Parts: sequence; structure tokens; C-alpha cells
Amino acid sequence: MTYREIARKLRALGCEEIPRRSSGSHRKWYNPQTGRIAPIPDWGSKDLKVGTVRHIVQQLGLDWETFKQA
Repeated sequence: MTYREIARKLRALGCEEIPRRSSGSHRKWYNPQTGRIAPIPDWGSKDLKVGTVRHIVQQLGLDWETFKQA
């Protein structure tokens, strides 16, 4: 799953991307429902590992099944 696919699903679930203040390959996302923040690697078209995506979903306080269906 690429960063763009993850970002689309997170937006559908109500999460917001925090504006970048510096350069780098990670972007921070905020879940206003839980108040949690998680960094997500933005590697362009390169896929992120499933374990990494699952950990991001867990950090944001989202349910994995809900995320997959979004």
C-alpha cells in the first residue's frame, strides 16, 4: 500500500495531515477523535509493509478492519 492510498483512507476516516515545517520523508497525521498523532513514511510509489501500516493505524487509535474497508 502506497502513501497516497493510506492518505486517502485516513481522510475518509476523519484524520488530518499536519502541515510540514521541514523537509523529510515522513509526514505527520492527526486523529481529532482520539487526539493521537502518527508519522507516516512518504516513499512515493514504493509500497509500505503491512506491519508498518498496521502500526500506523494502531498509533492513530483506529480499527484495522474499518481502515481496510475505507
